[in-house]
Amino acid sequence: MIIWLEFLGVTGLILFSGARLTRYGDIISEKSGLSRLWLGMVLMAGVTSLPELATGLSAVASNLPDIAAGNILGSCVFNVLILGLLDTLSKKVPLSSKINQANILSAGMSILFLGGVSLSLFLGGRLPGLGWIGLYTPLLVLGYLGTMRMAFKFEKKRSASASGLAVDREASAMTLRAAVLRYAFHAAVVVGAAVFLPSIAEGIAEMTGLGQTFVGNIFVAISTSLPELTVCIAALKIGAVDMAVGNIFGSNIFNMFILAIEDIFFFKGPLLSFVQGQHMIPSLLAMAMTGLAIAGLIYNSEKKRFLWAWDSFGIILIFAVNLVLLFLLH
Repeated sequence: MIIWLEFLGVTGLILFSGARLTRYGDIISEKSGLSRLWLGMVLMAGVTSLPELATGLSAVASNLPDIAAGNILGSCVFNVLILGLLDTLSKKVPLSSKINQANILSAGMSILFLGGVSLSLFLGGRLPGLGWIGLYTPLLVLGYLGTMRMAFKFEKKRSASASGLAVDREASAMTLRAAVLRYAFHAAVVVGAAVFLPSIAEGIAEMTGLGQTFVGNIFVAISTSLPELTVCIAALKIGAVDMAVGNIFGSNIFNMFILAIEDIFFFKGPLLSFVQGQHMIPSLLAMAMTGLAIAGLIYNSEKKRFLWAWDSFGIILIFAVNLVLLFLLH
């Protein structure tokens, strides 16, 4: 019982401070002139993914490779699920019709990285390493840096404007420095709370008998993805749709970078050679969900008849399949 209270307490902290990140992030965008798509993809995605980084490093330090990998891949699945869930807030118009197709760039790159991780999981110990790290690690690092550079150039070419959204009186009076400091404070709270998640998750795995792979992919992944959820909902409420979507796909790209960092600090050998094969399930299904999201963006349906548009319903359905398969194979 106590461990569940600890889980809820840590989750509550992440939820509260994660919600504040959108407010101060939007003020930073307003004061600095950064586009909201770029802000969501880089600044928001980096900060809201810090729980995954803190949790992953804590997990590898505690010799819990399945928690570390499961957290990253499970977060990728849950992040795309957020896109489907947000469609319920879009009333009669599909969310995909409001999203700038520039988001396809980051979505496509996340599929590329997930494909490389899936192949590495399949090959396991047969894949040659570079010392104690996997061959995939330098590729993920270079890929992440290259994607950020490409996205920056693309946004500059688009000449995206951060203007047009109203800010309240308090936001107008706040300086850029004050917004950055408050943003940094809540980011620190989110990271600090996330450090405790691996040990809590290990306790839940032992108590329930569900195993580290299932717990890492579900309980820990959902908890560390709560900042993305709260940021996206808050961004949608103020009309910053591209900030929300940029945060989702940007977070998945940053998650791949985190996986590389975890591998560097896991000194036993390549991280993906020490984890269960079931991790291929969320890795492959995250690719399928992202592909469906891209299809929805390209099709650009103008109306929906039910609670969700066809692409959002498909994303939610694939997430349900992910849950069932992980439970059956845990």
